[in-house]
Amino acid sequence: MSILFSDFKEWKEYCEKKNVKLFEPVLEYEKDQKDKDADFVWENLQKAYDVMRDAVKTGLEEDMQSRSGMINNGAKKVYQNPLTVLDPNFQKLIARALAAKEVNSCMGRVVAAPTAGASGILPGTMFTLQEIHGLEDRKILEGLLVGAGIALIIEQKASLAGAVGGCQAETGSAAAMASGAIVYCLGGDTDQVFNAVAITIQCMLGLVCDPVAGLVEVPCVVRNASAAAIANSSAQIALSNVSGVIPVDECVDALGEVGQSMETKYKETAMGGLAMTLTGQNISKKVLIQDIEMLPDEDEND
Repeated sequence: MSILFSDFKEWKEYCEKKNVKLFEPVLEYEKDQKDKDADFVWENLQKAYDVMRDAVKTGLEEDMQSRSGMINNGAKKVYQNPLTVLDPNFQKLIARALAAKEVNSCMGRVVAAPTAGASGILPGTMFTLQEIHGLEDRKILEGLLVGAGIALIIEQKASLAGAVGGCQAETGSAAAMASGAIVYCLGGDTDQVFNAVAITIQCMLGLVCDPVAGLVEVPCVVRNASAAAIANSSAQIALSNVSGVIPVDECVDALGEVGQSMETKYKETAMGGLAMTLTGQNISKKVLIQDIEMLPDEDEND
């Protein structure tokens, strides 16, 4: 029988009692949910990761201009910029997170991880992690299962949806998934993995969801890049055994509490924040006019 953990403490205790790795109970849960064997789960995880890598490649090689005009090949501009703020690996991380999310904004194929609005974070982080450390695909897939386990708990205790908990629930959860996966893939223990999740949530707590013109473009795309950076910083901190002080389950509880108390206008309604700035409202009017299909007057057809 598979088990869906209600919190991180239960997940840790189960793995210690059964002497199994973090990803193994999640694998069992996936098998049970799909009524398939392990080979099926691994095969489809590989397909998902292939789609993630393809989204990065597409975003960096093809024309990424959205109908609204707000997305205009930003990932390529970052990737090709001769000036690097830190080093080329950081530049690649940011560009890849942007690239995969721009593919989503331009109606391309992505993996909702855990949502389409946060679909650039895991591709950007895991692609770059694998390249830097020379990891096999199998290790990355194990990391994705760990990320899935993290998301399953956050979903129960808080939310993964911007419409419910703000952007902290979408990009915040994806960043938490990524940071935990990074630590796992680099050999971190359970406490380090969960500490990375806690630190990430602390960094993302309170982020509102305020899409300009109601489109998942601005500020969603750049938030995927910043969330990828936070995931890596949280992983580095956790791997260095620096405590986040507040336990991961309490951090998730805080995520849920903040989401519940957040005003509705900050939950994907495009009625607050950046969406209600003067420029945001002007873009909204322009986009709405472009998208309206003018139908002939009924009297003209009589």
